[in-house]
Amino acid sequence: MTYCVGMVLDRGLVFMSDTRTNAGLDNISTFRKMTIWEAPGERVITLLAAGNLATTQAVVSLLDERSKIREERSSTILAAPSLFQIVRTVAATLREVIGQQEEGGLRADSPFSATLLIGGQIAGSPPRLFMIYPEGNFIECGEDTPFFQTGETKYGRPILVRAYDRTMSFEEAMKLLLVSFDSTLKANLTVGPPFDFHFYEADSLRRGWHGRIAPDDPYFQAISKGWGDALKEALDSLPDYTYPG
Repeated sequence: MTYCVGMVLDRGLVFMSDTRTNAGLDNISTFRKMTIWEAPGERVITLLAAGNLATTQAVVSLLDERSKIREERSSTILAAPSLFQIVRTVAATLREVIGQQEEGGLRADSPFSATLLIGGQIAGSPPRLFMIYPEGNFIECGEDTPFFQTGETKYGRPILVRAYDRTMSFEEAMKLLLVSFDSTLKANLTVGPPFDFHFYEADSLRRGWHGRIAPDDPYFQAISKGWGDALKEALDSLPDYTYPG
């Protein structure tokens, strides 16, 4: 399992993903689930992947390889004229990989499916964010749905629903996302740090503030402890139940 979040802000796009993969409680590994493509001054695209690791790695590898083939470049990550066409290409590649695995008679303990979040900006167009489902269909973020989650979504969703604000700064978004991820990993051992992040500034057309939050990162530790303490204080401040009788 995994946990990925993509958000649309007035300032730009925000992405974060965990790195834990597991095939049982005694077989836990760390793999990067975020990929960033960049043509400075022309486009920046970020992909977050949740699902079967072999599937997601195959999809990313195919996208990389095909972007280097001159005959196919017009429909690739680095050359397609719109983000919508890029999303269609990525969706078709995901369907292709899943179909090849299933047609080959392969079997696995988990399905070959995957869900992808992809967002970015191409010069001349606004930043956009999409979610691609295993079947290859996709939806786009809008005013009513300003952020997407994929993977183990339920534990980290309440804080996003309550505290998300489109006008927040990247620094405020980092705080919100770390609370969401901390809430998730506390409840589900299949999600864990380090966390990769990318904050893309609208119209910059360059890779933005990006990096990795390690488990022992002082800021993450402060957020985790502070959020836990704040929840306990809030609970204590609520009125006690009065037993009737």
